[in-house]
Amino acid sequence: MTSPLPGDTIVVWFSNGAASAVAAWETVRRYGAICDVRIVNNPIIEEDEDNLRFQTDVSRWLEQPIILHGNPEYPSNSAVDIWEKRKAMVFPKGAPCTVHGKKEARQDYEQHNRVDWHVFGFTADERDRHERFILTERENVLPVLIEANYTKDDCASLLHFFRIALPRIYSLGFPNANCIGCVKATSPTYWNLVRRVFPDVFAARAQQSRRLGVRLVRYKGERIFLDELPADAVGRPLKAMRIECGIVCEEDPMGDRDEYFNLTEWLLAA
Repeated sequence: MTSPLPGDTIVVWFSNGAASAVAAWETVRRYGAICDVRIVNNPIIEEDEDNLRFQTDVSRWLEQPIILHGNPEYPSNSAVDIWEKRKAMVFPKGAPCTVHGKKEARQDYEQHNRVDWHVFGFTADERDRHERFILTERENVLPVLIEANYTKDDCASLLHFFRIALPRIYSLGFPNANCIGCVKATSPTYWNLVRRVFPDVFAARAQQSRRLGVRLVRYKGERIFLDELPADAVGRPLKAMRIECGIVCEEDPMGDRDEYFNLTEWLLAA
Protein backbone atom coordinates (compact mmCIF):
# COMPACT_ATOMS: atom_id res chain seq x y z
CA MET A 1 0.00 0.00 0.00
CA THR A 2 1.28 3.44 -0.88
CA SER A 3 1.36 6.32 1.59
CA PRO A 4 -0.72 9.50 1.50
CA LEU A 5 0.61 12.26 -0.71
CA PRO A 6 0.59 15.95 0.15
CA GLY A 7 -2.90 17.33 -0.46
CA ASP A 8 -4.66 13.98 -0.11
CA THR A 9 -7.90 13.86 1.85
CA ILE A 10 -7.99 11.41 4.76
CA VAL A 11 -11.32 10.71 6.45
CA VAL A 12 -11.29 9.27 9.96
CA TRP A 13 -14.55 7.50 10.76
CA PHE A 14 -15.15 8.44 14.37
CA SER A 15 -17.60 6.22 16.25
CA ASN A 16 -17.53 8.01 19.62
CA GLY A 17 -15.39 5.18 20.98
CA ALA A 18 -11.91 5.20 22.48
CA ALA A 19 -10.19 3.46 19.55
CA SER A 20 -11.53 5.76 16.86
CA ALA A 21 -10.65 8.80 18.99
CA VAL A 22 -7.04 7.68 19.22
CA ALA A 23 -7.07 6.78 15.52
CA ALA A 24 -8.07 10.38 14.80
CA TRP A 25 -5.30 11.69 17.06
CA GLU A 26 -2.68 9.46 15.44
CA THR A 27 -3.84 10.41 11.94
CA VAL A 28 -3.67 14.14 12.67
CA ARG A 29 -0.29 13.65 14.34
CA ARG A 30 1.12 11.80 11.33
CA TYR A 31 -0.53 13.49 8.39
CA GLY A 32 -2.18 16.70 9.59
CA ALA A 33 0.65 18.90 8.31
CA ILE A 34 0.48 17.61 4.71
CA CYS A 35 -3.04 16.23 4.21
CA ASP A 36 -6.63 17.37 4.62
CA VAL A 37 -7.70 15.25 7.60
CA ARG A 38 -11.43 15.16 8.26
CA ILE A 39 -13.15 13.47 11.17
CA VAL A 40 -16.65 12.21 10.35
CA ASN A 41 -19.25 10.66 12.61
CA ASN A 42 -22.37 8.81 11.48
CA PRO A 43 -24.76 9.75 14.31
CA ILE A 44 -27.16 7.25 15.87
CA ILE A 45 -29.49 8.67 18.49
CA GLU A 46 -29.70 5.45 20.50
CA GLU A 47 -26.14 5.93 21.76
CA ASP A 48 -25.68 7.08 25.35
CA GLU A 49 -26.04 10.83 25.73
CA ASP A 50 -22.56 11.10 27.25
CA ASN A 51 -21.13 10.10 23.86
CA LEU A 52 -21.91 13.65 22.74
CA ARG A 53 -19.84 15.03 25.64
CA PHE A 54 -16.99 12.74 24.61
CA GLN A 55 -17.35 13.88 20.99
CA THR A 56 -17.05 17.50 22.09
CA ASP A 57 -14.01 16.74 24.25
CA VAL A 58 -12.28 14.91 21.39
CA SER A 59 -13.02 17.74 18.97
CA ARG A 60 -11.51 20.24 21.40
CA TRP A 61 -8.50 17.98 22.02
CA LEU A 62 -7.79 17.57 18.30
CA GLU A 63 -8.65 21.18 17.56
CA GLN A 64 -10.82 20.02 14.68
CA PRO A 65 -14.56 19.91 14.05
CA ILE A 66 -16.26 16.55 13.92
CA ILE A 67 -18.50 16.37 10.85
CA LEU A 68 -21.87 14.67 11.32
CA HIS A 69 -23.18 12.77 8.30
CA GLY A 70 -26.14 10.41 8.40
CA ASN A 71 -28.01 8.40 5.81
CA PRO A 72 -30.47 10.82 4.13
CA GLU A 73 -32.96 7.97 3.76
CA TYR A 74 -33.22 7.87 7.57
CA PRO A 75 -33.13 11.55 8.63
CA SER A 76 -33.99 10.67 12.23
CA ASN A 77 -30.63 8.86 12.57
CA SER A 78 -32.51 6.29 14.64
CA ALA A 79 -31.71 2.58 14.74
CA VAL A 80 -35.24 1.97 16.04
CA ASP A 81 -36.69 3.61 12.93
CA ILE A 82 -34.43 1.51 10.72
CA TRP A 83 -35.63 -1.70 12.41
CA GLU A 84 -39.24 -0.67 11.95
CA LYS A 85 -38.80 0.18 8.28
CA ARG A 86 -36.84 -3.00 7.55
CA LYS A 87 -39.22 -5.12 9.67
CA ALA A 88 -36.23 -6.77 11.31
CA MET A 89 -33.56 -6.06 13.90
CA VAL A 90 -30.93 -8.55 12.73
CA PHE A 91 -30.29 -10.49 9.56
CA PRO A 92 -28.12 -13.62 9.12
CA LYS A 93 -25.23 -11.48 7.85
CA GLY A 94 -25.60 -8.52 10.17
CA ALA A 95 -27.88 -5.83 11.53
CA PRO A 96 -29.81 -3.37 9.33
CA CYS A 97 -28.79 -0.49 11.59
CA THR A 98 -25.15 -1.15 10.68
CA VAL A 99 -25.93 -1.36 6.97
CA HIS A 100 -28.23 1.67 6.72
CA GLY A 101 -27.06 3.78 9.65
CA LYS A 102 -23.32 3.38 9.19
CA LYS A 103 -22.27 1.77 5.90
CA GLU A 104 -24.72 3.58 3.63
CA ALA A 105 -24.14 6.84 5.50
CA ARG A 106 -20.43 6.47 4.83
CA GLN A 107 -21.07 5.66 1.17
CA ASP A 108 -23.31 8.70 0.84
CA TYR A 109 -20.55 10.90 2.26
CA GLU A 110 -18.12 9.43 -0.27
CA GLN A 111 -20.49 10.24 -3.14
CA HIS A 112 -20.44 13.92 -2.25
CA ASN A 113 -16.91 14.40 -0.92
CA ARG A 114 -13.40 13.53 -1.95
CA VAL A 115 -11.93 10.66 0.06
CA ASP A 116 -8.45 9.41 -0.82
CA TRP A 117 -7.89 7.42 2.36
CA HIS A 118 -10.02 5.98 5.15
CA VAL A 119 -9.07 5.47 8.80
CA PHE A 120 -11.06 3.26 11.17
CA GLY A 121 -10.52 2.32 14.79
CA PHE A 122 -9.09 -1.12 14.04
CA THR A 123 -6.61 -1.84 16.83
CA ALA A 124 -3.62 -4.17 16.97
CA ASP A 125 -5.86 -6.84 18.48
CA GLU A 126 -8.26 -6.54 15.52
CA ARG A 127 -5.98 -7.24 12.58
CA ASP A 128 -8.44 -9.81 11.23
CA ARG A 129 -11.21 -7.20 11.10
CA HIS A 130 -8.95 -4.83 9.21
CA GLU A 131 -7.93 -7.51 6.72
CA ARG A 132 -11.55 -8.56 6.12
CA PHE A 133 -12.52 -4.94 5.57
CA ILE A 134 -9.88 -4.24 2.95
CA LEU A 135 -10.86 -7.44 1.14
CA THR A 136 -14.59 -6.76 1.11
CA GLU A 137 -14.95 -2.98 1.33
CA ARG A 138 -12.01 -0.69 0.59
CA GLU A 139 -8.29 -1.12 -0.03
CA ASN A 140 -7.36 2.50 0.70
CA VAL A 141 -7.46 2.11 4.50
CA LEU A 142 -4.62 3.41 6.65
CA PRO A 143 -4.11 1.02 9.62
CA VAL A 144 -2.72 3.71 11.89
CA LEU A 145 -3.49 1.95 15.18
CA ILE A 146 -2.21 -1.41 13.95
CA GLU A 147 1.02 0.15 12.71
CA ALA A 148 1.46 1.86 16.07
CA ASN A 149 0.62 -1.43 17.83
CA TYR A 150 -2.15 0.18 19.89
CA THR A 151 -4.57 -2.23 21.55
CA LYS A 152 -8.01 -1.23 22.81
CA ASP A 153 -6.63 -0.93 26.32
CA ASP A 154 -3.75 1.21 25.05
CA CYS A 155 -6.30 3.58 23.51
CA ALA A 156 -8.11 3.89 26.83
CA SER A 157 -4.81 4.51 28.61
CA LEU A 158 -3.77 7.18 26.13
CA LEU A 159 -7.04 9.08 26.54
CA HIS A 160 -6.65 8.85 30.30
CA PHE A 161 -3.12 10.25 29.89
CA PHE A 162 -4.52 13.24 28.01
CA ARG A 163 -7.29 13.67 30.59
CA ILE A 164 -10.04 12.83 28.11
CA ALA A 165 -12.75 11.06 30.10
CA LEU A 166 -14.00 7.96 28.34
CA PRO A 167 -17.68 7.73 27.46
CA ARG A 168 -19.48 6.78 30.66
CA ILE A 169 -20.89 3.66 28.97
CA TYR A 170 -17.50 1.98 29.54
CA SER A 171 -17.58 2.68 33.28
CA LEU A 172 -21.03 1.07 33.46
CA GLY A 173 -19.52 -2.22 32.31
CA PHE A 174 -20.23 -2.13 28.58
CA PRO A 175 -17.41 -3.22 26.24
CA ASN A 176 -17.91 -0.48 23.62
CA ALA A 177 -19.64 2.83 23.00
CA ASN A 178 -22.23 1.45 20.58
CA CYS A 179 -25.96 1.98 20.91
CA ILE A 180 -27.44 1.01 24.23
CA GLY A 181 -29.17 -2.31 23.70
CA CYS A 182 -27.09 -3.29 20.65
CA VAL A 183 -29.06 -5.90 18.69
CA LYS A 184 -25.89 -7.59 17.47
CA ALA A 185 -25.28 -8.81 21.03
CA THR A 186 -26.57 -12.26 21.94
CA SER A 187 -24.99 -12.62 25.39
CA PRO A 188 -27.33 -13.01 28.38
CA THR A 189 -24.66 -11.21 30.42
CA TYR A 190 -24.92 -8.20 28.12
CA TRP A 191 -28.69 -8.09 28.00
CA ASN A 192 -29.11 -8.43 31.75
CA LEU A 193 -26.63 -5.60 32.18
CA VAL A 194 -28.85 -3.51 29.90
CA ARG A 195 -31.87 -4.57 31.98
CA ARG A 196 -30.17 -3.47 35.23
CA VAL A 197 -28.64 -0.19 34.02
CA PHE A 198 -31.14 0.89 31.34
CA PRO A 199 -34.44 -0.85 32.18
CA ASP A 200 -36.45 1.36 29.82
CA VAL A 201 -34.19 0.47 26.91
CA PHE A 202 -34.41 -3.23 27.75
CA ALA A 203 -38.20 -3.02 27.87
CA ALA A 204 -38.32 -1.21 24.52
CA ARG A 205 -36.02 -3.76 22.85
CA ALA A 206 -38.03 -6.62 24.33
CA GLN A 207 -41.30 -5.16 23.06
CA GLN A 208 -40.05 -4.35 19.57
CA SER A 209 -38.20 -7.64 19.12
CA ARG A 210 -41.26 -9.61 20.23
CA ARG A 211 -43.47 -7.68 17.81
CA LEU A 212 -41.03 -8.22 14.93
CA GLY A 213 -40.45 -11.85 15.86
CA VAL A 214 -36.73 -11.44 16.58
CA ARG A 215 -35.02 -13.64 19.15
CA LEU A 216 -32.09 -11.50 20.20
CA VAL A 217 -30.47 -13.48 23.01
CA ARG A 218 -28.86 -16.92 23.14
CA TYR A 219 -29.50 -18.81 26.36
CA LYS A 220 -28.56 -22.42 27.06
CA GLY A 221 -27.79 -22.96 23.39
CA GLU A 222 -31.08 -21.59 22.03
CA ARG A 223 -32.20 -18.22 20.70
CA ILE A 224 -35.00 -16.79 22.84
CA PHE A 225 -36.95 -13.53 23.12
CA LEU A 226 -35.66 -10.94 25.56
CA ASP A 227 -38.80 -11.17 27.68
CA GLU A 228 -38.03 -14.88 28.18
CA LEU A 229 -34.55 -14.23 29.58
CA PRO A 230 -34.25 -14.94 33.33
CA ALA A 231 -33.05 -11.88 35.20
CA ASP A 232 -30.26 -13.90 36.85
CA ALA A 233 -28.99 -15.52 33.64
CA VAL A 234 -25.28 -15.07 32.93
CA GLY A 235 -22.94 -16.00 30.12
CA ARG A 236 -19.34 -15.16 29.46
CA PRO A 237 -18.02 -12.02 31.19
CA LEU A 238 -17.99 -8.86 29.11
CA LYS A 239 -14.56 -7.47 28.27
CA ALA A 240 -14.01 -4.19 30.05
CA MET A 241 -11.48 -1.45 29.34
CA ARG A 242 -8.34 -1.62 31.45
CA ILE A 243 -6.69 1.75 32.04
CA GLU A 244 -3.18 1.05 33.17
CA CYS A 245 0.46 1.85 32.53
CA GLY A 246 1.11 0.91 28.92
CA ILE A 247 2.39 2.61 25.81
CA VAL A 248 2.36 6.05 27.40
CA CYS A 249 4.46 4.94 30.34
CA GLU A 250 6.92 2.54 28.69
CA GLU A 251 8.30 5.32 26.51
CA ASP A 252 6.81 8.76 26.94
CA PRO A 253 7.67 10.72 23.77
CA MET A 254 6.14 13.89 25.14
CA GLY A 255 7.66 14.17 28.60
CA ASP A 256 5.31 16.07 30.88
CA ARG A 257 1.80 15.84 29.44
CA ASP A 258 0.93 19.39 30.45
CA GLU A 259 3.69 20.69 28.21
CA TYR A 260 2.20 19.14 25.07
CA PHE A 261 -1.45 19.01 25.96
CA ASN A 262 -2.13 21.37 23.05
CA LEU A 263 -2.15 19.29 19.85
CA THR A 264 -0.60 22.02 17.71
CA GLU A 265 2.37 22.24 20.06
CA TRP A 266 2.69 18.45 20.02
CA LEU A 267 2.73 18.42 16.20
CA LEU A 268 5.47 21.02 16.18
CA ALA A 269 7.45 19.06 18.75
CA ALA A 270 7.10 15.66 17.02
